[in-house]
Amino acid sequence: MLGRIGILSTRQVQSILRRSASSAAEAIAAPSSISKPLSGSSNTNSVDNQEPAGGNVTVAPPEFRFIYPEFLPDPDMKRRNKLREKLERIDMLQRRSAVDIPEFYTGSIMAVTVADVNSPSKVTKFVGICIQRGGTGLRSWFILRNVVDRQGVEILYEMYCPLIQKIEVLRLEKRLDESLLYLRDALPEYSTFPFDMEPEIRPDNSTVPINPIKVKLRPRPWLERWERQSLKGIEPLDLPQKFFDKAEKVAKPWEKYDLMLQYRKTIPAEEQEKIYAEVHSQLQQQDLKRKMRRRRGASSD
Repeated sequence: MLGRIGILSTRQVQSILRRSASSAAEAIAAPSSISKPLSGSSNTNSVDNQEPAGGNVTVAPPEFRFIYPEFLPDPDMKRRNKLREKLERIDMLQRRSAVDIPEFYTGSIMAVTVADVNSPSKVTKFVGICIQRGGTGLRSWFILRNVVDRQGVEILYEMYCPLIQKIEVLRLEKRLDESLLYLRDALPEYSTFPFDMEPEIRPDNSTVPINPIKVKLRPRPWLERWERQSLKGIEPLDLPQKFFDKAEKVAKPWEKYDLMLQYRKTIPAEEQEKIYAEVHSQLQQQDLKRKMRRRRGASSD
C-alpha cells in the first residue's frame, strides 16, 4: 500500500504540474493577444502625454538667481512653507506690475520715492548707494546710504512696501564685496551723492560693470573688526601686527570648503529652476514693458 500510495502521489504531482504549466501558458498567451491592439494606443497615449509636457517646459535664464534673489525662499528648513511661499510669489508679481522694481546690486546708486504724510508734497525722495541687500519674499529689504550735511544717513526700505511709489537706478554697477557696511567707517566722499543726480543710460543686454574702487577707512575705532573680514574693497589697513595675528587665530578658512555648510545656506539648483520657471513669463513681460517705456522716454527727449 505504501508503494502504491507513493506511486500515485508522484503521478498526481506530475499531472498537477502539467496542468499548471498549460494553464499558465494559456494565461500568458491570452493577454498578449488582447494587448496587441492596445499596445499601439498605449504608446500613442504615452507619446501624446509626453509631447505637450516637453513642449511646455520653460527654463528661466541662469542670471535670474542674481537679478531676482528675493524670489528664492529662506534656506532655513524651520521657516519653510510651500503654500506661503507660493502665495508670496503671487503677491510679489502683482506688486511688481504696479511698481517698477528694476535690476540692482550692492553698490548701485539708487533713488527711492515713498509716500509721506508729514511732507508738504506728500512724497519723499532719497538718493544713496545700496550698501546691503537681504531678506526673502515679501520681507526683502535694502539699505541706502548718503552723506547729508556732513552726516551719514541710512534708510532701510522694504522692497515690496506699499508706500514705495518709485524705485530708480541712477547708476547700475557692482562692487568687489557683497556688503558695503564698511562705508560707515570710510571717508565721507565715498558715500556722498547729489540728490539731483541724473540716471545714467546704458545699452540693453550689456554686462553689469564692476567698480574696482578701494575705499580708505578712517582711523580706529570702527564699528566692526574689518581686519577680521576678507574684504576686497578697502585699502590696506595701517594697524599693528598684533591685530592681524589675532585675526588669523579666529579665522575659519575651512568654511569655504564645507559643502554641508554651503548646502544649508543655499537653495538647491533644481528647486531654483522650478521657482524661476514659475515666474519667468510674467517677469519677462514686465521687463519688456520696462524697456518699451525706456525707449519711449528716450525718443520723446
